[in-house]
Amino acid sequence: MIYADNAATTKMSQSAVDAVLRCMKENWGNPSSLYEHGQKAREALEDARERMAACLGCTPRELYFTSGGSEADNQAIRSAASLGARKGKKHIISTAFEHHAVLHTLERLKKEGFEITLLDVHSDGIVTPEQVADAIREDTCLVTVMYANNEIGTVEPISEIGAVCREKGVLFHTDAVQAAGHLPISIRDQNIDLLSLSAHKFHGPKGIGALFARKGVLLEPLINGGAQERGKRAGTENVPAIAGMAAALEDACRSLDENRIRVSAMRDRLIEGLDRIPYGELNGSRDSRLPGNVNFCFEGIEGESLLLLLDDKGICASSGSACTSGSLDPSHVLLAIGRPHEVAHGSLRLSISEETTPEEVETIIRAVGETVTYLRNMSPFWRDLMSGKRRHVLKA
Repeated sequence: MIYADNAATTKMSQSAVDAVLRCMKENWGNPSSLYEHGQKAREALEDARERMAACLGCTPRELYFTSGGSEADNQAIRSAASLGARKGKKHIISTAFEHHAVLHTLERLKKEGFEITLLDVHSDGIVTPEQVADAIREDTCLVTVMYANNEIGTVEPISEIGAVCREKGVLFHTDAVQAAGHLPISIRDQNIDLLSLSAHKFHGPKGIGALFARKGVLLEPLINGGAQERGKRAGTENVPAIAGMAAALEDACRSLDENRIRVSAMRDRLIEGLDRIPYGELNGSRDSRLPGNVNFCFEGIEGESLLLLLDDKGICASSGSACTSGSLDPSHVLLAIGRPHEVAHGSLRLSISEETTPEEVETIIRAVGETVTYLRNMSPFWRDLMSGKRRHVLKA
């Protein structure tokens, strides 16, 4: 089995597994308790916070543990909105291709009286600092732009956008779920006020994440009931999962440069191989993209059929975000970069990792080519395209 869906989730690293098991055996107490078992758990909790903060370039007290990226996104955006509303500022800027954890939160805020501006995304999947600067108004309270897109893998100019927001005095949040552990992050240098991440995207456990909030940015708790996380996130902390997340992030950051070089080379070979399939195109920028992300559209096929046949060949892939895999609608990300509906339905996302081998990449290239040809030979729509009854959208 070849696993090429690391954007959906990653296999836990051995160091993360070891950290979780060790914590479950040795630090099983409630970290809010004053006796020895509780204080041992508290020490493990704060040790993990310090180690993660060192990886991200922030202070431990600016880091709060959550159940994952979606919760962190929700809390960051709602907190910034609440701060803005107190000052009479109820305008928020984001982009049309954010994760639904962001977009759905913004939809709810719109119903509560906030005005939302969703910036258009260029065909290469990039939002520019100039777009952000032009959209900021006197009543703008937040800009939220993802660090790297979860479907097409494009990496946004976060440092430049952060600088614009800092100059304009507007809070800046970035959903860094796909970037953390794969790209260098230096929160302080990049002028980031709020940042979300999720452990299972960098070989940590599922169900645990973190939210960075710069000192002075007051968080509104989404969950009430206790004083955990300095009163900003009630509920007994999942210390074993937090320990696993810290171990995984340390591993990822320690090997980041080495992994980026190796994985990027395999990614480029994968793009080169798939580029040879007629009437197929890479989605997003060739240069500014995650090391392991390859996203293609193939004209004349359905992405779901392609995935099922690849699964039969022992290849795990996806057609977009795992969070919306049950939807029959085409990807909002692909529509945002200008892909028409009929082409967006024929998308394939391959996300490889440092555990992928060059031999597996060659197998994927062959399997995708064979499967696309097989599906097209069965398709009346493809016959119409080849006979000239319909016009091709993509280039041969």
